[in-house]
Amino acid sequence: MSIEIKAPTFPESVQEGNIATWHKQPGESVMRDELLVDIETDKVVLEVVAPADGTLAEVLKAEGEIVLSNEVIARIVAGEAIAAAPVEAVPAATTIDDNSEKIASPAARKLADERGIDLQKIVGTGKGGRISKEDVVAWQPPQPAQAAPAAPKSVPAQAAIVTPTGDRIEKRVPMTRMRSRIADRLLEVTQTTAMLTTFNEVDMHRIMRLRTAFKDEFTKVHNGTRLGFMGFFVRAATEALKRFPAVNASIDGNDIVYHSYQDVGVAVSTDKGLVVPVLRDADNMSIAEVESAIAEFGAKARDGKLTIEEMTGGTFTITNGGVFGSLLSTPILNPPQAAILGMHTIKDRPVAENGEIVIRPMMNLALSYDHRLIDGKEAVRFLVAIKEMLEHPAKILLEI
Repeated sequence: MSIEIKAPTFPESVQEGNIATWHKQPGESVMRDELLVDIETDKVVLEVVAPADGTLAEVLKAEGEIVLSNEVIARIVAGEAIAAAPVEAVPAATTIDDNSEKIASPAARKLADERGIDLQKIVGTGKGGRISKEDVVAWQPPQPAQAAPAAPKSVPAQAAIVTPTGDRIEKRVPMTRMRSRIADRLLEVTQTTAMLTTFNEVDMHRIMRLRTAFKDEFTKVHNGTRLGFMGFFVRAATEALKRFPAVNASIDGNDIVYHSYQDVGVAVSTDKGLVVPVLRDADNMSIAEVESAIAEFGAKARDGKLTIEEMTGGTFTITNGGVFGSLLSTPILNPPQAAILGMHTIKDRPVAENGEIVIRPMMNLALSYDHRLIDGKEAVRFLVAIKEMLEHPAKILLEI
């Protein structure tokens, strides 16, 4: 019985995908729930598995081709795997009286014994076919017959290497669908929004002291969850979003959509590009829940296991370029959101405190926002509110 293999049902936000990798080729046997193919969309890589045991009979969409939602991409024949055609025996090379005793010099016999070489396989070049020491040294084992090359798959070239002169090598690789979509969205932001960025700095010494004092106990109490900085930033951001609802809003045509919830996206870097999984109802999450969810998202992102639902939506985004050493940057909006908070690396710097110069671990903060929706005063006050809560973590707990 022939079974059609179809692409998954894409959500409305995903129009199409690309066949990334076929893990099985026509004629190969497959088992139920065994991975057949990866389909890459602009958000995530989807896995398609075999619905039953059988043999992959036909591939309709080659690697690199565009595939639509629910489109047939292959067919399998259910049941026992199709047996491979028997391989014809390769006739042995003709030899001259293999059973006859070879004549060899004592030195040749000794060397052959040391090297484990059968003298019957060596053709002597001496008088009467006598095998000399030189014949043993020069002898090479016969190479196995090479199988006929498999028919090339009908897939587009994934990379072309051009070498104009000498060692100046150029490599041309087509963009992945995810990278292409990221590029389109970033360009769209610069063309369709009035993006502006405001900056501030935050003294991190109280949070760092708090983290140092309780990180071991925190990990023990919360089942191995590590205490990082992102939990504090998410909690501070959600509290600030409640105070400044325009920062949590979005523009839809000529309408402003205000959200009564805070779904915070956390940007995660992967080999294939930046993805933004979303913490749903982050305002109701504890610091431990935030840290645990982010760790889980990070593991899924590295393994390519994030689902489209986990990356859809979001009313505000936080991105941390500091993990890569960025001192200051201008984060780009994640549409249709109206604002994004950028974290940066922590550096010890001299600051004035109560009339004295002290060394404090300082972090630069950047808030990019859509000026069509958010006024400059509102954006600055929002960022200052986050700064004050981070410099005095008790305010996060007390919601003041």
